[in-house]
Amino acid sequence: MSLQIRSFAPGDTDAVVLLWQSTGLTRPWNNPYQDISRKLRVQPELFLVAADDDHIIGTVMAGYDGHRGWLYYLASDPHRRGEGIARSLVERAEELLLEMGCPKLQLMVRPENGVAQGFYEALGFEHFDTWATGKRLIED
Repeated sequence: MSLQIRSFAPGDTDAVVLLWQSTGLTRPWNNPYQDISRKLRVQPELFLVAADDDHIIGTVMAGYDGHRGWLYYLASDPHRRGEGIARSLVERAEELLLEMGCPKLQLMVRPENGVAQGFYEALGFEHFDTWATGKRLIED
């Protein structure tokens, strides 16, 4: 495997959306193409892909608001699980966030996603109880 972690490029769009769909990350209320377009306007350097030659096999979207960093859309090819793809993406995102002076990193995992919970715990993330809430400003 010749794993390369690099910034997202516009030509990656369809492969990224297909990966997100195949891993169950997309939801009807979030248009993945809109999410990509929006991310490319804000900290695009924090939108990373893992590639093996020209094949997209992983993604992570990170952001930093000056208080804490966030991870979104962490995905790896289901047929390539266990190869360290997601771990490499998280580690690179952490490096970039640290370079920006980010002191804390958070993410959200759906309660039914025990596999992801175990993955993040193995990377040193700690569970804490909070009431997550949101408000839609733009309908997709």
